[in-house]
Amino acid sequence: MSIPFDLVIQIRNEPGALAEVAAAISDAGVNLAAATCIGTADEVDLHILIPHAEAAKHALAISHVGVTRQHEVVVVEVEDRPGILADLTRKVAQAGIDLDLVYVATRNRLVFGATDLTALKAALEQTT
Repeated sequence: MSIPFDLVIQIRNEPGALAEVAAAISDAGVNLAAATCIGTADEVDLHILIPHAEAAKHALAISHVGVTRQHEVVVVEVEDRPGILADLTRKVAQAGIDLDLVYVATRNRLVFGATDLTALKAALEQTT
């Protein structure tokens, strides 16, 4: 289990916007472990999962792309099988933790975000 960063970048919902962000980050030598776009309006929130925030934020600033939000998240390596998300989120719910973010990353990993990251990590460690 690791605790990397979820960066949220508000981008225009137009062709090439995602390519611009991805190029800026890769040009800085930062590997994206996950990405997801949420929204249908003129602007959408792009969530990216990275191990270290500063290099990506610097590269984006050079490209005139700003990070609107950043927070640490818990990433759990999981077995790719039916029910794994249900099992993990049940443990989180039993611990009384309100999730504010969940998505899938590369290499069979699940990304979780919550206000109480310490409690979230403890709840997820009980499952592994």
